Amino acid sequence: MAADIDNEAAVDQQVYLAGDIQRMLGIGKSKAYTFLEDVYKQKNPPFRVLKIGKLFRVPKKGFDEWLNGSL
Repeated sequence: MAADIDNEAAVDQQVYLAGDIQRMLGIGKSKAYTFLEDVYKQKNPPFRVLKIGKLFRVPKKGFDEWLNGSL
């Protein structure tokens, strides 16, 4: 059971949640979800967005590169 918790923590460190994106961009909750949905639907998105049911996960590396203008 402790190994499962450690694995979950490792996964969480590799992705941002919608709330993380919201805080980093300084936008509201509904705007963050709309933004992530729009990026998710793009054919050539600026960064990868994973959608699991209604939940969004954004790999940190790609988002950070986009945010810092590296792409």
